[in-house]
Amino acid sequence: MIYRRYVTVYRHISGSYGPIKKQTMERNDNINIVIFGAPGSGKGTQSAKLIDRYGLYHISTGELLRDHIKRDTELGRIANEYISKGQLIPDDLMIRILDDTLEREAKGKAGVVFDGFPRTIPQAEALKELLRKRGTDLHAVVGLEVPEDELVQRMIQRGKDTGRADDNPDTIKNRLKVYHDQTHPLREYYNKENKYIAINGTGIVDEIFNEIARGLEDKAGIKPRP
Repeated sequence: MIYRRYVTVYRHISGSYGPIKKQTMERNDNINIVIFGAPGSGKGTQSAKLIDRYGLYHISTGELLRDHIKRDTELGRIANEYISKGQLIPDDLMIRILDDTLEREAKGKAGVVFDGFPRTIPQAEALKELLRKRGTDLHAVVGLEVPEDELVQRMIQRGKDTGRADDNPDTIKNRLKVYHDQTHPLREYYNKENKYIAINGTGIVDEIFNEIARGLEDKAGIKPRP
């Protein structure tokens, strides 16, 4: 089973974070949301609006990794070997980064919007356990659904505007293949958990966000912070 395989991996990689403790966790009322979608679907744009509306802490695994690459850290060099080819970072490495970020930077926040994580089913199981040991849960998954031809055009334009090295035609093609093979199955995974909220990710940014806000309230009972 995927979950058993994940627990074995997590115990192996947990290192200084310590083993998983079997104990009753004190629950809290944090709001935790995953924003999900293919590369170029607008996750970063809509994450910013979620942060503003709901007072959440933003964790973008892409930004974390690009920061390490820019600073030429050991982790950044390892990550760049995968990112430059349009491949996903290994699960165990990504889980360690996330666990550390949750502990050091997101602790005590009103909740988290996860942008770019999880990207595989083992990562989804890992996230469930990371939140559980902090006495909370994942409340909703916002899925931005955009036709592939538009995704390609968005990323090519973004590459021209920002100079991002991974926004070139060859890497884009591979990134979308990896997404369909490894990440898209999460849609069904979260549908089965009744957490997935399908959103039409094309059109005007503010109108897309209004649809997200309606979906969060209607399906998950999540309202803006007062």
